[in-house]
Amino acid sequence: MTTAPPAHPSTGPLAAVPAPAVPGPAVSPGTAAGPAAASARPAAGGGPWTRLVRLTGLGFLPLALLARLPMAMVTVGTLTLATAVTGSYAAGGLAAGAVGIGAAAGGPLAGALADRAGQRPVLLVLALLHAVSTALLLAAAHVPLGPGGPALPAVVAAALLVGATCPPVGPLVRVRWRALAGPDRRTLDTALSYESTADELTFVLGPALVGLLASLVAPWLPFVLSALLVLLLVPAFALHPSGRAVAGPARAAAGPRAPMSARERVLVLLPVLGMVAMGTFFGALQNGLAAFGGRFGLESAAGLLYAVLGLSSAAAALSVAWWPQRLRPGARWVGSAAAMAGLSLLLLAPATVPAMVVALLVAGIPVGPVMVTIFTVGGDAARPERQGTVMTLLAGGVVLGTALGAALAGSLAELAGPDGAFAAAIGAAAAMVLVSGASALLTRSRR
Repeated sequence: MTTAPPAHPSTGPLAAVPAPAVPGPAVSPGTAAGPAAASARPAAGGGPWTRLVRLTGLGFLPLALLARLPMAMVTVGTLTLATAVTGSYAAGGLAAGAVGIGAAAGGPLAGALADRAGQRPVLLVLALLHAVSTALLLAAAHVPLGPGGPALPAVVAAALLVGATCPPVGPLVRVRWRALAGPDRRTLDTALSYESTADELTFVLGPALVGLLASLVAPWLPFVLSALLVLLLVPAFALHPSGRAVAGPARAAAGPRAPMSARERVLVLLPVLGMVAMGTFFGALQNGLAAFGGRFGLESAAGLLYAVLGLSSAAAALSVAWWPQRLRPGARWVGSAAAMAGLSLLLLAPATVPAMVVALLVAGIPVGPVMVTIFTVGGDAARPERQGTVMTLLAGGVVLGTALGAALAGSLAELAGPDGAFAAAIGAAAAMVLVSGASALLTRSRR
């Protein structure tokens, strides 16, 4: 057993993070991740948030929050930049879609490499590659390659690289929390609820920051800021002592990994499908709100309306830290998904903007707990040596689902107005219920 963590965060995270030891016996799926998990123990005393600070040190929380901000900036930033330099909304959408595809493909690859080589080298290389990719995108957008100005294929290709090289800080933070929390489920729930809230905050703050900088100065400025944040904060996150809890090289030294059984693959696949459904809900909702705002000449207010859902979702995500531990993750997922599907029907009712604000506040309440719980279920299903791969797959599922939802809802909005788009969001929430039920049944039969 390791010694107890320091009583005050000011003593630093070094004492709270055990150095990787020689790997012991294989850990079965559903247990705490990483070599540190064998010696992990609940942080004694204090509230749930105090335990997080004791495990990592006070500076880790803002560092991990700000280090993921670039991912929230690049998609909207690319949309704004490409539209500005080409004068085409279609070109902007194509470039932004390329960022999403790159992130959905590059994130799981980075997670798999982090599982094998450790997070530190992967994050340091990605930080450098992302800065280079950002420079290539700015060059492609501003260097005319013909009489018509920037070449769209070059912009799209550079946008794909920007997405593929964006460091997946959010998923890798969750991998660290699983290792640091060890068998303490309360601490893990607190950490994952905080992470979901942090994601919500960055994906509200990121686009707002892009809009402010692009409108006040120029569309290229958000990319300069994003690249600087990556170069400064991602290496700091990579080198933070909490990374000792997830020692990829130590795991690799234990020998070849046993292949996953078909049952294990399904247990991991179901949470990924749940995240695809969640992303589809988000993408359809965004299009539906744009169409709804268009009824009142407020198309540009769609982002603000969408942020309303994020407020109640983030607050509810934080509440998961206080939910009773006897409520198992599988049952929690089913219950939250059912509430999400039922409350999403409220989207069809409003006839005014204030009524829609109220509907979004209520409909967003189960969204945060669903997100927290899917990450919990996915992490429980994954083997310790595959935590990075699974966490980045879950995050990639949201990106992929958002693209699918936006495309589907866009067509439905053309045919049936905002209610058509909202119907796609409701369908995605219903699909979530089916996936959560299948996961709960399969997990229960495994015991």
